[in-house]
Amino acid sequence: MRDRHPLAEAYIEAAQQCGYRRNDDFNGSAQEGAGYYQTTMCKGVRSSTAAGYLRSARRRANLKVVSEALATRILFDGRRAIGLEYLLGNDKRSACAKIEVIIASGAFNSPQLLQLSGIGPASLLQSLGVAVIADAPGIGDALNDHFAGRIILRCNKPITLNDAVRTWRGKCSAGLRYAFTRRGYLAVPAISAGCFVCAHPASETPDSQCSIALYSADIIGGELHPFPGVTGVCTLLRPESRGFVRIKSANPREAPAIHPNYLAAPKDRETIVAGVRVLRRIFQAPAMARYIAEEIEPGTQCENDDDLLDFIRRRGSTTYHPVGTCRMGQDENAVVDERLRLHGFGGLRVVDASIMPAVVSGNTNAATIMIGEKGAEMILEDAKAGT
Repeated sequence: MRDRHPLAEAYIEAAQQCGYRRNDDFNGSAQEGAGYYQTTMCKGVRSSTAAGYLRSARRRANLKVVSEALATRILFDGRRAIGLEYLLGNDKRSACAKIEVIIASGAFNSPQLLQLSGIGPASLLQSLGVAVIADAPGIGDALNDHFAGRIILRCNKPITLNDAVRTWRGKCSAGLRYAFTRRGYLAVPAISAGCFVCAHPASETPDSQCSIALYSADIIGGELHPFPGVTGVCTLLRPESRGFVRIKSANPREAPAIHPNYLAAPKDRETIVAGVRVLRRIFQAPAMARYIAEEIEPGTQCENDDDLLDFIRRRGSTTYHPVGTCRMGQDENAVVDERLRLHGFGGLRVVDASIMPAVVSGNTNAATIMIGEKGAEMILEDAKAGT
């Protein structure tokens, strides 16, 4: 990061005052501690996978990108995938595979596409009129996601992102500074600092990710509050709860049913309450307290475990890290093998976050990019070997 915000600096110092060590490399030998997050940025600009990989690859003669298309069904010859059917507007089209079909639609859409194609829980598919090719109950099962509890605090200084975008003057100033220098508020990730902690007494490695967001709002993506505010975010890193993804009809345009089943496991509930308590202690430490006027949500009246858990249930949310619905493994419900090939089928792989057996203990962005890189390497190796 080219710029560092004073509230992020104060948060890291406050975590150290609470007894957590400074950690400048969360991907190093130890994860526990407080520091700045490592980001996929270059010179103040977020480097997405489209920018980092697709932009250069689009110059290749063997790549064709069809945008605004909806994959509807995988085509098979027996147990071998031979192509894909898709919609472009209302036109039904198909693409044939010379070697194999690669599914990379994510933890929600990859199992949806497989189920629409006749691979999934047989009873579900039969009830919806989908012809069953294979009874595979593991497809769409074992959904695992990071759930987060959030607290909202009012600051006593107008230095938050709320303040930067409250007025047209502020917006123009931040926009112009970013446009000409790639610095300032718009060059700083909204969640740029945090602390990995062992909140549950039984945990030997970090189970909670306690972060500071440099803004506040009633909901993620909602309108920012009209006052200086920040949000404390406690993410449950290793949830034991599992949910599922299942199609609701044979219509590919209809979104699947997504049931994350957050906080179903007792340890998840215990851990997230303990994690929110750690989060509160960091915000109450001297380095951070000098910037905080009051805790707005849940407020000081919310103190016992039951009240905290009730608040977390009502106001918590996903951190958009779903995995596990086409998980790798060798047991009877595993979906792909160690080379990401669908069990029992030829010419078909899944290469996305859905193959993770469990969510990683941190953000999924880098891990998912790694899956793409490793998957591409294995695809090339197998193509050269003719396997």
